[in-house]
Amino acid sequence: MYKFIRWFLFLLTPEKAHYFTFFLLKVLFKIPGASTICRKIYYTQNTDLGVNLFGLSFKNRVGLAAGFDKDAKMFHQLKNFGFGFIEIGTVTPLAQPGNDKPRLFRLPKEEALLNRMGFNNEGSLAAAMRLKENKSDIIIGGNIGKNKITSNEDAVNDYLKCFETLYDVVDYFVVNVSSPNTPNLRDLQEKEPLTNILKQIMKFNHTKEKVKPVLLKIAPDLSNSQLDDIIEIVNTTKIHGVIATNTTIDRNLLHAEKENALKLGTGGISGKPLKQRSTEVIRYLYEKSGGKFPIIGVGGIHSAQDAIDKLKAGASLIQLYTGFIYEGPRLIKEINNEILRNNIYEHRS
Repeated sequence: MYKFIRWFLFLLTPEKAHYFTFFLLKVLFKIPGASTICRKIYYTQNTDLGVNLFGLSFKNRVGLAAGFDKDAKMFHQLKNFGFGFIEIGTVTPLAQPGNDKPRLFRLPKEEALLNRMGFNNEGSLAAAMRLKENKSDIIIGGNIGKNKITSNEDAVNDYLKCFETLYDVVDYFVVNVSSPNTPNLRDLQEKEPLTNILKQIMKFNHTKEKVKPVLLKIAPDLSNSQLDDIIEIVNTTKIHGVIATNTTIDRNLLHAEKENALKLGTGGISGKPLKQRSTEVIRYLYEKSGGKFPIIGVGGIHSAQDAIDKLKAGASLIQLYTGFIYEGPRLIKEINNEILRNNIYEHRS
């Protein structure tokens, strides 16, 4: 069934297909009983899948990565596909349109996407207002970034504004300094500015009644020495974990569509070409840190085995994005069933 739906959606431009999918899901889940039927098809009910991290109880280890439900418009519907958690964003303090269109492209021979969206979103306040309606027990993460017009010197203020706005409505935060689509954003991954941002966020975090988990999302294009810096920064700032990884700017990971990608221009690549590199980053961080902090693995997960590989490399949780688009919601159930078969739930809980 999903192959037919995907065939139809792939007749549309990627961004139009994305919004048309949102429209279809909203219509579908207004039908009485649709949510119940969907959960019966896709949800894997087993307490062994649960895991406790950051003081949060995840029903399973499979989440939806940031970028799919940027403005928290679809988490009510998407939870019915069996996700253990959903990450909204990236949101910025002020609404912004993002980069000029076209800005999202398929690389079907690679089962990949190329995007240069540029943090298009309606602003953190709009997302917060929608998340106030969350009456379910699905865990929600808030992925936060800076506005394009904000200088790197003032970036910390944007992250603090987003933190304050979303504090009451999300369960954990993700600091995104690794998108390649906002000019100079990745410069904030350097040791000094990143340490400063995270220290100030954690300082502000500790003024609250309850400390919320804070994670850092990193690029797959970091060198080993830079990854060593990340480990040191996590230990210094006392943040709660890392998400590895964001999209890549390395066109050498492509094969069948490398020339096409070069013609399409700038942007980050997600999907199958990222699978090996993201797993390498997870393994490096886990082994070099001695497993001292949790890692959420994301990048190139298109099969249950891809997810298992990341969990065995050191990830405690995993997230889907491009694999969800290419493979459909059945992938979530397949991963959860494979986790049970591999007894992954016995490790890093």
